[in-house]
Amino acid sequence: MPVLNEFRTFITKGNVADLAVAVIIGTAFNAVIIALVSDVITPLIGIPGKLDFSSLSFTINGSVFQIGLFINAVISFLVIAVVVFFLIVRPISKIEERRKKGQAAPAPNTKQCPECLSQIPLNAKRCMYCTSTV
Repeated sequence: MPVLNEFRTFITKGNVADLAVAVIIGTAFNAVIIALVSDVITPLIGIPGKLDFSSLSFTINGSVFQIGLFINAVISFLVIAVVVFFLIVRPISKIEERRKKGQAAPAPNTKQCPECLSQIPLNAKRCMYCTSTV
């Protein structure tokens, strides 16, 4: 029974629920991006040559290679990467940068040894590297 209680505690933690929601939303977002790429972006790219990437394929010794589907997957990946970068990574970096500007620099807890120029603890009376008296 202790194992079941430990498992219940683990499952009810906020991190697990947040991760589950993130996976579900990510899956739905992936479906939207795939539809965007295959139904909007790919036809726009293919307009000059009237090219449809999804139908591109070649055959070697009876094996069919769907290169067009791979190109669509690469485009989907790039679109997702751009969206994540500009809508998640960059704003969070800016918020962290602003938060750090408001904080004072932490007090130093080391000093420099005058003999060997190594960083040693602030309260040290002797350098741990060259053993000189500080």
